[in-house]
Amino acid sequence: MGELVERVDEHDEVLAVVERAEAIRRGWLHRVATIVCRDGEGRFLVHRRPEGVALFPGQINWMLGGAVTVAESYEEAAARELVEEVGVHACPRFLFKFLCRGVISPYWLAVHEAVVTRPVQPDPSEVAWYGWLAERELSVLARHREFVEDAREAFDRYQALPGRAVAE
Repeated sequence: MGELVERVDEHDEVLAVVERAEAIRRGWLHRVATIVCRDGEGRFLVHRRPEGVALFPGQINWMLGGAVTVAESYEEAAARELVEEVGVHACPRFLFKFLCRGVISPYWLAVHEAVVTRPVQPDPSEVAWYGWLAERELSVLARHREFVEDAREAFDRYQALPGRAVAE
């Protein structure tokens, strides 16, 4: 049996428990939690996905994350993904959530943020390369064709957050 997720509706209310692969195949809404990492200077952690992975091979992303499992909160999933993907323990801060139509399938996408002050230890099965970029550099990179399209939408929404301080 594959990874189990909660199938949800357009209001993010649980309808059923299904396999994630089936949710993707049938275009059913489910939940995805992501986390944006910033360092003490305000730079963003950016990474390239390995070529051999099923989702977004070789593409660039500014978020870490994955599916929210059954009975898991968005915040719990974001914290878990942070440990799994870059070996960092942190308490993610919820920023926003939106219904993402998605390149692969539609889903609710929750974006969190954490300040990372310790060295990251990326899992090579998730991260082929990483670096820290200033927001101005990330803004340019986000327009590149190799940038994950869903991540571009999240970045645009992030930049539009009211009252957000812009780091140079």
